[in-house]
Amino acid sequence: MAPPMPRLILVRHGETEWSINGRHTGRTDIPLTARGEEQIKEKAPSLVGDGKLIDTANLHVVLVSPRRRAHTTFHLLFGHLPKAPDHIITETVREWDYGQYEGLLSSEIREKDANWQIWNDGCPGGESVEDMVCRVDGVIAQVREYHRKWKEEGQGTRDVVIVAHGHFNRCLIARWINLPLASGKEFTSYSTSNVNRVQLGTSFNVEPAGIAVLGYNHNSLVEPALNALNLNAL
Repeated sequence: MAPPMPRLILVRHGETEWSINGRHTGRTDIPLTARGEEQIKEKAPSLVGDGKLIDTANLHVVLVSPRRRAHTTFHLLFGHLPKAPDHIITETVREWDYGQYEGLLSSEIREKDANWQIWNDGCPGGESVEDMVCRVDGVIAQVREYHRKWKEEGQGTRDVVIVAHGHFNRCLIARWINLPLASGKEFTSYSTSNVNRVQLGTSFNVEPAGIAVLGYNHNSLVEPALNALNLNAL
């Protein structure tokens, strides 16, 4: 039997006040809500531990966004263990920089630009679509090199974990399976007043505290795949 394939496990931070009301939260360093903390703590024992989805014996590296909502999520996720795994806090897995749109609702942004779509237009004063593609692709290249070394050279261990954010994770999922960045987008429609928002669906639903598992098909590192999506989300 072939050995198990390496995996990338993506964790979105728990609920915040701004994730509840839909405000774009990039650089702003807001905490988890009490419910957001409970989202992580209640499910952590069933997700993290010996023989669980996230087994510290299998962890090669954990990359964590510097924002405290992500860092808190990391510590709560591993808080029931005697010792949390070593981790790297890195800006490479931070949320999309929303620039002038930081803290705004989509409806408020469309009062400024009725046709705005982040997946096509990026954010003035923040990151463009091209910026996100470059940053996310760089993270993927780093992870795949870890995976290659484990699979082909026996270096390190099987899994990489990233604790990050909603837009970032959706971007990474799309690029992991070789889709355009916009494949992670949320499809929406708006009234003529650009106020009433009606969600029609999402390509990749990434809820607060949700977990995605990325891997490979056919025991081949050249066939990246989405194995699971939105585990643990409430």
